[in-house]
Formats: sequence, structure tokens, C-alpha cells
Amino acid sequence: MTTAAPVAPGIDRISTDLEIGGFGNLTVNAYVLHGAEPILVEAGTVVDRDDFMAALRTVIDPADLRWLWLSHTDPDHIGAIPQLLDEAPDLRVITTFFGMGILNLTAPLPPDRVNFVNPGEQIHLADRTLTAFRPPAYDNPVSTGFRDDRTGVLFSSDAFGAVLPELPERADDIDREVLREGQVRWATIDSPWLHDVDRDAYAVTLDGIRRLEPTMVLSGHLPPASGEMLDFLLGSLAAVGWVRAEAPQVSGSTIDQ
Repeated sequence: MTTAAPVAPGIDRISTDLEIGGFGNLTVNAYVLHGAEPILVEAGTVVDRDDFMAALRTVIDPADLRWLWLSHTDPDHIGAIPQLLDEAPDLRVITTFFGMGILNLTAPLPPDRVNFVNPGEQIHLADRTLTAFRPPAYDNPVSTGFRDDRTGVLFSSDAFGAVLPELPERADDIDREVLREGQVRWATIDSPWLHDVDRDAYAVTLDGIRRLEPTMVLSGHLPPASGEMLDFLLGSLAAVGWVRAEAPQVSGSTIDQ
């Protein structure tokens, strides 16, 4: 089931909770930023696009949307794009050149309705500036998150997601050990390359995210988290790299081959 609820002043969350057989539960989130130029962050899953649109209509008339921030092109982020383009005549999609290229293989975007924004760049809207960054964990090279200067909220794409026994309304309410385990599990599935990165170099990447000092962290796959949780969330990603480093090395086994 897909539902909508406020998470902060001027921000609504649209969430679909999925059961991952044998592992736990994963939330799939999109967000609406209200303002002079309303923004939708992500477009829901392909299989639940009708439910997504129904939930969206409870918080905003889709025709009023001006922007769709598409963090990347996975099926759980692009589901309602055709409906949104039809129902919101002034909507423009924010993605990268590569993101548009991937979508053009299955669902071409009209070029005149796309704005390209790459990590490190900004887009200035009527009442806010969005600063794009590369998330510290991702499964798609298109992945681009952003910080909203109006609210101080960080939108992190897939980064900081967690597979959890239960899905509360706020990440702050999750037992820290359970949350750490769920984050490491998700990052191992979604960003397996983290096991192979140089930990010192990766620490520099995490420090760059820390310097953004968000008021909240809104992930595509985690209940909303307060900004005070950022250090913990970054620590979970740092812990992923230790899993392989601390695994026993058994001579002659596939572990060291």
C-alpha cells in the first residue's frame, strides 16, 4: 500500500512498504516539496504507479508540480513518469545527461522538458536552491542527491537505506543495533562495491557529506531521519567496508580467490 504523510513543514512523504522475503521490510519513498515551484522527488515504483498517483493527489494536484527530481533511473524511482508528464504540463525533469539516455531506451523524455544537473552543480528555483551531490552509496551511476537550502534537508537517493524487521514512521525510533544491521545489509545488497573501497579514501567522502550539516536526512529507502542522526548513518556505511576485511581468510577456499 502507498500512503502520504507530512515529514517536515512543507514536505510530504509518499511511501510504499515492501516485504523482502527472508530479509525484512524496505520502504520506497518519494517526497513533495511545496513552495513557489513545487518539486516531486522520485516517481514511485513501476508496478504501483496507480497507487502512487492516488497518494500523490492527496497532498498536491499533479498539475501544480513544476519539477521532478529523478535521482536515478531504477524501476522503483521512475514508475509514474508517463502519468506525471501527461498531467503536469509545466513539469520539467531534473536528471543527468546519462539519466536521460538510459530512460530513452524504454521511455523517452521530451528534450524540452529536461534540465541537466550533475553532482557539484546547483539549480536555482524561485524560492530555493538545490545543490546536487554524489550520494556516498549507490547502485546506479546516474545517482544524484541534493541539499535544499530552504529547509536544510538532505535527499540522499538510495544511500542510508535499511532492510528492517519493522518500518516505523521515523528512523530515530529504531533500535540503533537493529538499524546498523539493516543499513549494512542494504548497502551490501545495493552497493556491494563498498566492500572493496579504500577505507581512508572513503572516510574523506563521508566527511564531505557530514559537512553538509542537514536538518533532516530523507532517503529513498529509510524512514525519515533527523539531522542529528547523520553521524550514525555515515558510520553504518563506514562499517560496510569492514565486513570483508574482518572475514576469515581460509586457504584454498573461495574466500581468498
